[in-house]
Amino acid sequence: MTTTLRPTEPLQRAADGTRSRRYQVCVNSRPVGQVHLATDPGFGPAVAKIHELRIEEPDRGRGRGTVAALAAEEVARGWGCRQIEVTVPGTAAAALELTRALGYVLRNRLMEKVLDGPVPVLPPGGADRPMTRDEYEIWDRAGRQQYAEDWIRRGVPEADALAKASRDFGGALPQGPATANMWLSVLEHEGVPVGDLWLGRRGGRAFVYDVGVNAEERGRGHGRTLMRLAEAQAMAAGLDRIALNVFAGNTPAERLYESLGYGTTEYCLYKTLL
Repeated sequence: MTTTLRPTEPLQRAADGTRSRRYQVCVNSRPVGQVHLATDPGFGPAVAKIHELRIEEPDRGRGRGTVAALAAEEVARGWGCRQIEVTVPGTAAAALELTRALGYVLRNRLMEKVLDGPVPVLPPGGADRPMTRDEYEIWDRAGRQQYAEDWIRRGVPEADALAKASRDFGGALPQGPATANMWLSVLEHEGVPVGDLWLGRRGGRAFVYDVGVNAEERGRGHGRTLMRLAEAQAMAAGLDRIALNVFAGNTPAERLYESLGYGTTEYCLYKTLL
């Protein structure tokens, strides 16, 4: 039996150069599933993303998904893409196993927690305050560079990573610390700044965009305190869920979030197209 992709729409082209197309997965011309392939607007036309790959229940377990994924990679190569991405739901163990078997590497994951307990309080000596404008200017420059370096270490070309950092920071904070539904805070311990927090409202929930502990203050529990502060601020804003992104390989952060009750909702993987 032959598994192929059959286009169900013309190739869609956006003004920014990105592409998108939907396909039927067919076995000997019989439809058995769907694929939606597009280039990633966050990285431009050189990076493709499988937005959907679904095989109908009666045809699962026969390798159809594997062949469809490989066929999608060939389409992406034809588009001139150097990389392909896929997002797997946190509960889809079989899909995660398939992507890893096909050579995809975990880049980052999204985690979430339901806020249904008492409002957290800071430990003795701890206090938070809004970030000043001068502090923001320093934090913004360093944050953009660190964010770009995180992507570079995970296979993104330097120019693309720097452009993404500029878009993401500038897009999320168009008015800097005065941007609505964004909270930039400094954590102090006994009057000494020890870390900072960037929390925002996104998609009806709180989202931890960035949390950082000053290098000389690490290993003293301030990261946990910052996360408790994020949860307290989210609850004060009337939000009952909080989410965050963590890059693969950041083991201390992953362990911290898991110990605080965060669960994985999405795995984000990528593969270099040779």
